[in-house]
Amino acid sequence: MTERKRQVLASAQRIFKKKGYASTSVRDIAKALSMEPASLYSHFSSKEDMLKLTCFDMANKFENAINEISSLYFDGEQQLRMAIKQHVEILTFNLDSAIIFLKDWRNLSGESLDIFIQKRNSYEQGIRKIIQTGIDEGRFSEIDVKFATLTILSSVNWIVEWYKPEGNLNPPQIAQKLSDFILSGLIKTTYK
Repeated sequence: MTERKRQVLASAQRIFKKKGYASTSVRDIAKALSMEPASLYSHFSSKEDMLKLTCFDMANKFENAINEISSLYFDGEQQLRMAIKQHVEILTFNLDSAIIFLKDWRNLSGESLDIFIQKRNSYEQGIRKIIQTGIDEGRFSEIDVKFATLTILSSVNWIVEWYKPEGNLNPPQIAQKLSDFILSGLIKTTYK
């Protein structure tokens, strides 16, 4: 990707974050870049292409992280701590993209939406596998794995609503606190 294309995408992401994808026009993006709307099409074929690139870049980051964690041998607790840490880092290091990824993916269409949902489901399955590993090891309580997965992801994803880079907690501290809190509800009392 050229530097100019990166600038166009970054500008679009800032506007999508602020206004939401559906409320952002090509004219809004062009205006922020001091260019004609038609000039944007020399970089992207559509506004949805910018959304697609943002969503799939984030999905690939999450997919790579969960695959890496799954390929290493750790117990369920260590894997979950690593997954939460990676998730927090991906969100906080890519905050504009993360907000778009979490809120605007539903604006994808056709095959792009189908593929995105497959990637999201694959990531969720990776988290479920980690939780099931902890249960199989006798470390985690017998719980509803799907419900636990969705609860964990909701908790971790919510940080995009309150995280500030200049705030009191840095990403490793957030990951540690979230991991400790989440695991306090998963680990059997015989292990605590």
